[in-house]
Amino acid sequence: MKFHSLEVRQTALTLLRNGTRNAEVARRLKVPVGTISYWKHTDRAKRGECAAARNPECPRCDGSPLDTQAYAYLLGLYLGDGHISHYAGHRVPSLRITCGDKWPGLMDAAEQAMRRVFPYNLVCRVRKVGCHDVKVSSKHLECAFPQHGPGRKHERPIVLEPWQQEIVDEYPWEFIRGLIHSDGCRITNWTVRNGKRYEYPRYLFANKSDDIRKLCTDTLTKVGVQWTVLARGSDPFNVSVARKGSVALMDVHVGAKY
Repeated sequence: MKFHSLEVRQTALTLLRNGTRNAEVARRLKVPVGTISYWKHTDRAKRGECAAARNPECPRCDGSPLDTQAYAYLLGLYLGDGHISHYAGHRVPSLRITCGDKWPGLMDAAEQAMRRVFPYNLVCRVRKVGCHDVKVSSKHLECAFPQHGPGRKHERPIVLEPWQQEIVDEYPWEFIRGLIHSDGCRITNWTVRNGKRYEYPRYLFANKSDDIRKLCTDTLTKVGVQWTVLARGSDPFNVSVARKGSVALMDVHVGAKY
């Protein structure tokens, strides 16, 4: 963990009190946006400006601190294969990430990310046939994931808010890891050349949403990963990473589900 000097913190608070945006303060002082948000929240709480200072719930509504690294991963999980639902008899919506029982490590990672992003809410696992839903309920889910809306994700535009894009830019590998872990995989392909069988690893990300696939490929490009699109019939649903150097980079930062 990096510790910042009192002078840096005071400079940040002065800028924030003068109305400078969190992202701009972070850029000027080379401090993570999440740290700036936390400093702003604690400063407001000390001065009595935060009505929910004793039990903050939402970074968007009351300025509570957000674990941006965990959020980047959880955002990838949500866009890949998560959903927000309103069940009959429940006044508070739930975010559910479905994880197959053969991937207990993924289940643990999803649960940990939820706990870090929603530290004041109960996170649990709901057993289903062959899988579990990692679940959290909060009235602020739509604040955290404004991409939620009626219908399926591939049937509506999916665009990141500027504050979300800032987080993805800060933690691109966490975002990619969430996408791959939820709606992708690492597999071993094979081909035959000159009568000899060759095997090679490949990462795939499959999603029907053009917008979500573009978020994936744009972020892959930013971190230097080469990718191609594979068509499923006539539909380009699959993003493929097969170049040796790019696979090696993905192995370092993403890895297979476990």
